[in-house]
Amino acid sequence: MRVTGWVPPAVAFVLGVWGNTAPSAWTDEIVTIDVARRSWPQLMELLGRVDAVHGLHYVLMWLVGQVCGGLTEFWPRVASAAAVAVAAGGLAWLGRLLGGPRLGLCAGLLLAVLPTASRYAQEARSFAFVMAVAVLATGALVKILAGRARGRWLVCYAVLIALLGWFNLLGMLLPAAHAVTVALLRPGRRVVVRLFLAQAAGVAAVVPLLILASAQSSAVGDAAPVTAGTPFAYFTWLLTPGQGTLPTPLKLLLTLTALAALTLLVVRRRKAPPLALAVGVPWATVPPLLLAVVSLDHPLFAYRYLLFCLPALALLLATALTVVPLRAQLLFVLLTAVPLASSHLAIRREDSRPWDTGAVRTTLRIHDAPGDAVLFSGARCGLIATAFKESFTGRPDLGRARTAAELGALDDLPADPALLQQRLAHTPRVWRIDCNHLSGGAREAAARTAASQEQALARAGFSPVYRHSVRGVDITLEERTTAEARNGRAASGRSGPE
Repeated sequence: MRVTGWVPPAVAFVLGVWGNTAPSAWTDEIVTIDVARRSWPQLMELLGRVDAVHGLHYVLMWLVGQVCGGLTEFWPRVASAAAVAVAAGGLAWLGRLLGGPRLGLCAGLLLAVLPTASRYAQEARSFAFVMAVAVLATGALVKILAGRARGRWLVCYAVLIALLGWFNLLGMLLPAAHAVTVALLRPGRRVVVRLFLAQAAGVAAVVPLLILASAQSSAVGDAAPVTAGTPFAYFTWLLTPGQGTLPTPLKLLLTLTALAALTLLVVRRRKAPPLALAVGVPWATVPPLLLAVVSLDHPLFAYRYLLFCLPALALLLATALTVVPLRAQLLFVLLTAVPLASSHLAIRREDSRPWDTGAVRTTLRIHDAPGDAVLFSGARCGLIATAFKESFTGRPDLGRARTAAELGALDDLPADPALLQQRLAHTPRVWRIDCNHLSGGAREAAARTAASQEQALARAGFSPVYRHSVRGVDITLEERTTAEARNGRAASGRSGPE
């Protein structure tokens, strides 16, 4: 590979690692940390019961934990950054195949600097891996279509399609886009037949996972219904992630500039490499269209499931830049510089994720006292204490009967009212932590648990003396109000936070 071929993956990796410990680990990442810390038998038990769709990623993170001697949010995020670097390098290679070195370098760099790529380079989940495999599979497809339908590339393509599905079943929407590309290019019956057999072999390898996952639909998260505004919102998300990380004017400027570039590409399509359009357009449009149709009956249109389409957008934007004059290229760069820089800074804030778990740990560190306990609202919220054990040492979780690892599940088992009442009788102060960014089923279970806990706290004579709300989490200090408790605190010289 030429020296310039290393630039996109290097930039992608540096941006992915830069500031990756600042954002708070949230629900899904905490699940990854918890699962990867389990013993091998516990991991296998979990995958046999629930969440097998993320099994390959969990196994990889378990191996990372074994190599690193333990797992925090840092190492899984570094692994995701490496996956995004592979995607950027792969797209640079793919761009060279489709339109030459200039297109390859531009496409790889665009993917590397897009904030959404960096956002998922700092996410301890499988989506960056799906994107990387999608790029490599598309590159193998192009090699086969170029007349290299020999065994090596066909086997490579089949293996990559299988990996795509094992990392995330919705990655199997990509072969549909590949089918459209093949139909557009018409490479000849022999190539089509061999390609179809390789694709079929890859899909067949995913069937066991599909059968197992079909019985685990409860592990699928919520997604908003598809509406008329979904396409524009999804396109904007591809350019810069959500969570209110970018002011609306800057977000609109970035989105409209990208749309203008694509419009120019349509106008000047005859000057663009036809292979780049035949590959990029189906890749960018077919998977979201298919998922949108499916979501009309069963909402699944969560943008992160379609992260593997982001390289297609980068490829098309790079193609647009190659067909416009130099002055127009400079104008696009100037218009997008501030939004891109602002978005990169925003996604590295502590509160840029759905749960600000960093604020929870900071609050306890500043305001807690000896003998304090914690009480989580239930469901995945209690995994905060599991993922950050060092921050909860000496602070017993009163609301947990059994851990998720012991149950072979993703959620802890909440203590029954009698057990909770017994534990509260020996506790002077309790930090109640309510997580309010949960999927539908988990949200309902957490609400029931929280209501039961509030009743138990009231019966035990507790009342709130301090409240603090951060993104996705409400923190309340409950203190016993009986005369005995007050006298005990006066004797020890302790008081709660003001």
